[in-house]
Amino acid sequence: MALPRTIHEHHYGWDNSLAPVARIAPGESLEFEVIDASGGQLSPSSTVADVGRLDFARVNPVSGPVHVDGAEPGDILKVTVLSFVPSGWGWTANIPGFGLLAEDFKEPALRLWRYDAGLAPAAFGSWARVPLKPFAGTIGVALAEPGCHSVVPPRRVGGNMDLRDVASGTELHLPVEVAGALFSVGDTHAAQGDGEVCGTALESPMRVALRFELVKQTPLAFPRLITCGPVTRHLDEKGYRVSTGIGPDLMEAARAAVRSTIEWLTGEHRMSAIDAYLLCSVCGDLRISEIVDIPNWTVSFYFPRIVLG
Repeated sequence: MALPRTIHEHHYGWDNSLAPVARIAPGESLEFEVIDASGGQLSPSSTVADVGRLDFARVNPVSGPVHVDGAEPGDILKVTVLSFVPSGWGWTANIPGFGLLAEDFKEPALRLWRYDAGLAPAAFGSWARVPLKPFAGTIGVALAEPGCHSVVPPRRVGGNMDLRDVASGTELHLPVEVAGALFSVGDTHAAQGDGEVCGTALESPMRVALRFELVKQTPLAFPRLITCGPVTRHLDEKGYRVSTGIGPDLMEAARAAVRSTIEWLTGEHRMSAIDAYLLCSVCGDLRISEIVDIPNWTVSFYFPRIVLG
């Protein structure tokens, strides 16, 4: 597949006044060179001290924006994920004050990864192997509201959704709010559990190829996606170890489920608590198992047994 251009330019906020770095017609494809979520501040030789020196004004850059000819407010921008070319390295960090269990883990931590096309070994001990599933954590279009809007939170036009299934073969639908859509993509991950509980995944720079189409005048309130097949096959082979949290507060129930999994990993598998927390973020899945039986809800955390061999 011949791609007309690779996009190298990037920016740090959703802003409909930004000049596009490329213009394409519906049906065309582009490749994007995506910087890791640190904005290049972390490297394969980084140490934990570098986590404390992160400049958050440079975090989560996105490549773009791209103007799609004919895109108008009220349209849907259909983005098909064609392929990823991973870099072979990445990082996972605990950033103080960030993450589901920020009150439990107050010190910075950093684990570096080297990986091949399908497996990420060694960052948490020679016995741990994480099956990979590259995807784009941040992907979206410009908001109608003027000004620069942070790329950190997800938004109705996409953004930092951290949806693991925006992977190869997926068709993502985004609501267009401005002429040309002004599309950008960033924050590529080699692996992530649903929930990204520590706040980072296997953060990794890579190239991603995308095809763009329009669905005219079909209003959409929030993004939606269509996957091309099963979504957990890379983790399903040996089943899961499942912990639950139950109570009237979904966030507290989620914390309880993750804490229970960390206790299991530290007690039975002799991991440090911080490594268990980071590993949960990279490969474990938070699920709302039940939200109808008032006054308590059930949140489950699914840890894939294949990771432990």
